[in-house]
Amino acid sequence: MKKILKRVILYSLGVFVLLVAILALHIYYYYRPAPDATTRVMARIDIKQPIDQNDANQIAVFLYHQKGIDHVLVNPKSSIVIFTFFPLKTTGNQVVSAFKSHFNYKADRFVPTQASLNSSCPVAASSFTYKIYKLISNI
Repeated sequence: MKKILKRVILYSLGVFVLLVAILALHIYYYYRPAPDATTRVMARIDIKQPIDQNDANQIAVFLYHQKGIDHVLVNPKSSIVIFTFFPLKTTGNQVVSAFKSHFNYKADRFVPTQASLNSSCPVAASSFTYKIYKLISNI
């Protein structure tokens, strides 16, 4: 009876360690930054002056002709431009730089603060899974 109990405990412990290792590998591979050809990134341009629908249409046409741009949304009421791009083809700063040089608008790329990034992310730095990820990535 003791041998059977000992085997069950050892097998259970082995399965538990195996599952923890699989979870650790999953977390590591899921959170590592590795953009590929299908990765899209979203960026935002805040225009510091009013624009109308005609301006919005011109902005959209210009951005769609930029290398690596996937999708563009321009809101003339809020003077905000949101676009997605492929990071292997371009960067948000390159697109914003081209935008500023082509148009005579007072505009800046919106970059969130670290505090707003931490509060918006479901896996914030204080979460358990993020701590496991950092532990594994430091090993």
